[in-house]
Formats: sequence, structure tokens, C-alpha cells
Amino acid sequence: MKLPAILLILFAGTTSFTNRYSNNVKYPAFSAEAHRGGRGLMPENTIPAMLYALKNSKVTTLEMDTHITKDLEVVVTHDDYLSRSFTLKPDGTEIAKEEAKKYVVYEMGYQALSKFIVGSKDYPAFPEQQKVKSYIPRLGDLIDSVQRHIKINKLKQCFYDIEIKSSEKGDDITHPKPEKFADLVVAIIRKKRIANYTIIQSFDKRALQVVHQKYPDIKLSYLANNDKSYEEHIHDLGFKPFIIGSSYKGFNPAIIAKAHADGVKVLTATVNTKAEIEKLKKLKIDGIMTDYPNLF
Repeated sequence: MKLPAILLILFAGTTSFTNRYSNNVKYPAFSAEAHRGGRGLMPENTIPAMLYALKNSKVTTLEMDTHITKDLEVVVTHDDYLSRSFTLKPDGTEIAKEEAKKYVVYEMGYQALSKFIVGSKDYPAFPEQQKVKSYIPRLGDLIDSVQRHIKINKLKQCFYDIEIKSSEKGDDITHPKPEKFADLVVAIIRKKRIANYTIIQSFDKRALQVVHQKYPDIKLSYLANNDKSYEEHIHDLGFKPFIIGSSYKGFNPAIIAKAHADGVKVLTATVNTKAEIEKLKKLKIDGIMTDYPNLF
């Protein structure tokens, strides 16, 4: 992706959806999001991470990234290729530096992809992260596990912030074109009956434009960079999203007032200190994404 993943995402609000959002699901006044399931504490984008995040009653939303495999499975992983920073080969050996770009998710079938090990390798970037042997899950399987966990433990329904990881330079190379990508993701969301609790987010405005046109009931979050004004981002997108994300790096508080006046919510990421979280709350931001959901 051209834009740093440090950028943003999600939502909140105390009133039910209006305009094209016809259901009566309500959002919390503040959206507390576990970024990639809370990768500061558990292996990112894994089922164990999502279930662990739900142990914290303050967490309202599970944030995750999606890619597509060669056999068109929607999988939960951030990078176009398997990251050697935290992934091991099926036999437990490391991915060599010269192999860093070898394992492209879109070139692998899910059966082969699922054999790679996530969570066992030391990850210095997140020293508090627990070592839990896991794998890259299919989106549908992750949702099933989360919904089962909620039911068994009688928890409040969480929201899902699902990112489509696409870009123009990656079309038909590291992922399908936006329409196909969006169709595959929405199909899973509908099949699992979580559409009312889901926001699709992306840095790629094309993907959001497809969902807006084909699936108008799905709530959208535009992950916008800080190099343009709020007005310029809305003009580029072509419609008002449910949420606009803003990078905390270079964050401009004025965006909150402008977005709220326009009926759009604001979320920022990735905020990893208690002091910064509290500072942003005072600015009336609608939601924050963090690698450390224990800070909420």
C-alpha cells in the first residue's frame, strides 16, 4: 500500500443509522478498537487475538485486514506477502531475507497458506506480545469463532472493522480488482449475518466506491491521508462515508469539527499510549484504534 497503515479507521455515535442505513443498531459514544486484534498483546490478525481482545469489556470493535488467496478465499492478514517479521514456514524455520517477497498471498491456495505459523517467533516490535502458535485464518472462520465466543460467554455483540487491502498498483498482481475483492468480502459478511455490525474500510477509494454503489446498506470508512483537507478527501471519494479515518501522526483536530458538521464520524490510529488516548478523547473524537486495547 502506498499509504502507511498508521492511518485510520472507524466509528461511533449514539444514534441509529440514518439515510441509507436502515437498521436500528446503535454505536457506542466512543469506539474502542483493537488494531489487528490488539497486536501489542497477541499475534496480529489471528483468532486468538480477537478472542483475547473481547476479554476487555471496553473494547467495542475488532479491526482486521483482508486479502484474497489464489483460490479466492478471503483471509485475515495485513501484508501482500507473508511477513518474515512474525511468520515461520510450516516446518518452523524462518523465512530468509532473500525470500521476503516470495510468498505472495494472492499466489497461494489457502490450504498451503494456512500451514505457515504465526505467533511463535519473537517479535521485538511488540515485546509484550504473547507467544501463541497460530495461523492466517479465513475471514468466515474468524467470524464464526468470535460469534461463538460471544454467545457462549454471553458478551455484548462487538463490531467488525474490516479493511480491504487493495491499491491500483496491486490489481491482478497481489489482489483482484476492487469489484471482485469487494464482492468476495461482502459475500462473507452477508453469509455470516454481521452486516449490521460491520464497517468496511479502505485506503483505496475505488473499493469503497464499489461497495457504496452495489451494497448501499454497508457502512464505510475512508482511510484518508493527512496530506489533504477534509473537503478534498470527500470530493475525491465522491460521497460522504460513515467514517473518515485520520492518521494520528500529523493529526489536525479541525477535522473533527468539519466532519461532525457534515454528519461524518472521525477515527484515528494507531494510538499506543494512555496519555495520547485521553488527549484525543477530550477532542471528542469518535473512535481510536490501538495495538494495546488494555489502555482503554
